[in-house]
Amino acid sequence: MMAVVTSRHGRTLVIRIDRESKRNALNAEVTAGIDQAMNELEDDPELWCGILTGGTQIFSAGADLKTGPGEPTPRGGLVGLIQRERAKPLIAAVEGLALGGGVELVLCCDMVVASRTAAFGLPEVKRGLMPDFGGAFRITRVLPRNIANELLATGDNLSAERAERLGFVNILTEPGGALDAALALAERINANAPLAVRAALRTARREVAPDESAIWEHSHNAHAELLKTADLREGIDAFFARRPPVWTGR
Repeated sequence: MMAVVTSRHGRTLVIRIDRESKRNALNAEVTAGIDQAMNELEDDPELWCGILTGGTQIFSAGADLKTGPGEPTPRGGLVGLIQRERAKPLIAAVEGLALGGGVELVLCCDMVVASRTAAFGLPEVKRGLMPDFGGAFRITRVLPRNIANELLATGDNLSAERAERLGFVNILTEPGGALDAALALAERINANAPLAVRAALRTARREVAPDESAIWEHSHNAHAELLKTADLREGIDAFFARRPPVWTGR
């Protein structure tokens, strides 16, 4: 079974993570699948819009703690998308949990449609880590600073209803309705001149996210230091043992 499947709906490409038995955890196969699908979206002139989803139960629980997300790809970087230079609009359609790397994929999208079952979280601090797929700095661009700090420091989840009130979620749907609403939003986008849409969004992205090279270096260095800590080993061990971690600050 492929870890990522795609389907075409007119000029829209739906990209679905399909590892539900593993909570759509991001591994090498998911990275390769997202990269291939995003290359198809960008390279096919008949495709004008993309939708990234995880299906009806969960968007993604984040990076696979056993295997990791695999190597960055030449065009997409981490998970085939995190560091990608994109032209075409991309919508996240979220049902259930989007955690860690799952949220960081959502943060790569231009718009978010979520059902009332959805929740967004950056739980890395509960494992002795920090978000290293851009979440530590990108979350502050889509949420008020203090709310972003709350998510980063507590590791707690943000409900879809609260996310919609705060402007992170564009459209809130009933359970099971996120993909259909995202397809309807894509049709509204596709009714417009495609080059104009791309130019407008490209300009908006540059205003919100200028050159990220310095902050990426800082993020990777901070993450690398955490990888050396005893707290990280304790956080991972506690997660797999399903027990509370005992932090030492070392």
